[in-house]
Amino acid sequence: MNFLYKHRIVLGFSCLALAVAVTFAFCFFALSRAAAKPLRLAVVIDAGHGGVDGGVVGTVTGKKESDINLSIARILQREFEEAGFLVVQTRPTEAGLYDLATAGYKRRDMQKRAEIIQKNSPTVMISVHQNFFSDPSRRGAQVFFREDSEPSKTLACLVQTSLNSMPECVKKTAALAGDYFVLNCSDTPSVIVECGFLSNPQDEALLLSEEYQKKIASAIAAGTLTFLSSGANAL
Repeated sequence: MNFLYKHRIVLGFSCLALAVAVTFAFCFFALSRAAAKPLRLAVVIDAGHGGVDGGVVGTVTGKKESDINLSIARILQREFEEAGFLVVQTRPTEAGLYDLATAGYKRRDMQKRAEIIQKNSPTVMISVHQNFFSDPSRRGAQVFFREDSEPSKTLACLVQTSLNSMPECVKKTAALAGDYFVLNCSDTPSVIVECGFLSNPQDEALLLSEEYQKKIASAIAAGTLTFLSSGANAL
């Protein structure tokens, strides 16, 4: 009887040890697979405005900037995902990021965008906007960067060059330094892309065209990929 009892104890400990070993082996295998899997670089795309903040509006159609921004941002997301990137949208819907449209909603909206950018530590951040000017003859895309960030300047120049090479470009422009919250809220190479002027009827018509939105998203993506392949983001 004593022998059988001791035998059962030894057998029980053996089974427990085997179970622990198997569990450890599975965990180790899973961790090894995860470590071997290459990490996808993240890109944050920021569709400007949203919700009650529609941004500027087209002089001919009255189309809200926020809607155009979101449309281009979604096309841009597909461009980067097809290239293998993990894409995070700060504003994936028409809604703003401020919860309730009460006093201080704009500040809360911008702070939420900053939190998303900082949380995801992206390799680049691209904020999509549309421009407006008192002179309706002004046309074309304009890229802005943070003045004290050399990687951001390089990114902006490459994106601007790509936009300038579009057949629809009527005047080549240079990337400009700008003091904007979304550019200053992190050390990530960041740009604001003003895709065109809603104060200009020709630009407005183009920006409402799905075909042109695809072209401008492709140009932004091409300039960004040139930046990343050059290793300038590691400066």
